[in-house]
Amino acid sequence: MREFNYAELANKSWDSEILSYVAQIHEFKGRQEFYLKQKPAELDRLVEIAKVQSTEASNEIEGIRTTNTRLKQLCADKTTPKNRDEKEIMGYRDVLNTIHESYEYIPFKSNYILQLHRDLYKYSEKSIGGSFKNSQNIISATDANGNSYVLFTPMAPYETPEAIDKICENFERSIDAQSIDPLILIPVAIHDFLCVHPFNDGNGRMSRLLTTLLLYRSGYMIGKYISLESKIAKNKALYYEALEQSQANWHEGKEDATPFIKYLLGIILAAYRDFEERIDIAGDKRSVLDTVRKAAYSKIGKMTKAELMELCPSVAKSSVEAAIKKLVDSGELLKHGSGRATFYTRNDI
Repeated sequence: MREFNYAELANKSWDSEILSYVAQIHEFKGRQEFYLKQKPAELDRLVEIAKVQSTEASNEIEGIRTTNTRLKQLCADKTTPKNRDEKEIMGYRDVLNTIHESYEYIPFKSNYILQLHRDLYKYSEKSIGGSFKNSQNIISATDANGNSYVLFTPMAPYETPEAIDKICENFERSIDAQSIDPLILIPVAIHDFLCVHPFNDGNGRMSRLLTTLLLYRSGYMIGKYISLESKIAKNKALYYEALEQSQANWHEGKEDATPFIKYLLGIILAAYRDFEERIDIAGDKRSVLDTVRKAAYSKIGKMTKAELMELCPSVAKSSVEAAIKKLVDSGELLKHGSGRATFYTRNDI
């Protein structure tokens, strides 16, 4: 049985890339606290956008899907789930809301993790919610020829409860001792959680929910305003690559979690940069047309109406649509495609 002695991380030397990530995120965190006090209206809109994106993206990674319209209705609690996928989407929405609203009162302990997992499957006909796995699970992959092979074998079911207890206990001990920066400790603990793979199903979604929880509990609230899950989904191949690299020799306690640490810190840093960009656009005292124009000219390449709406959280959907039409009519934006495939590009090339 592994010991998960996180105190040893305090003696490890980290390369310049990790140290740079940590320093930049600290700076962004300090500025975010200023925005929380100065721009509450813009932030409320960002919260609603991030909730929908996080729910969609984290489930999408696992192949759980519904339409955009249904997704928004489910997240707004304006409909009931029609199928298995929508039931699991509703469960994720509920757990994410619980973390948003009560993170201060959700310690990183096994019984709380089990309760969050229970709620993840609250609407599902599956009877696995709230219980650790009862059979061995493996992480497999498929090669270029379509052949499946074992990528990683997690801990056995009988080892799982003790392993999760040790991860939680050692994490909290290191947090209390302030011996290692939480920005390094959190990715390591989440990586260990994924290597244990404690549930029959829902491990990936739980890992992302727990990442949000642990960041919130350490004062990093960025996931409330910018969806970390959405950024992971857009970089899914890199996520799995970093995870695979960090899993080598894990059972022997000789793994190097650096690739996964760098990946997750890169996601967090990108989210903070997006946050400041959106607040900057929203905070300017300018007309709706100029606000949407500034958002469009902050983008490179293709952009969608949804992306422009994200950049203008204080502007109503109908107003964004009207501004886009004016920019197209004036020739400042070029419209491509039609219907759901519509996208825009700048006309200043």
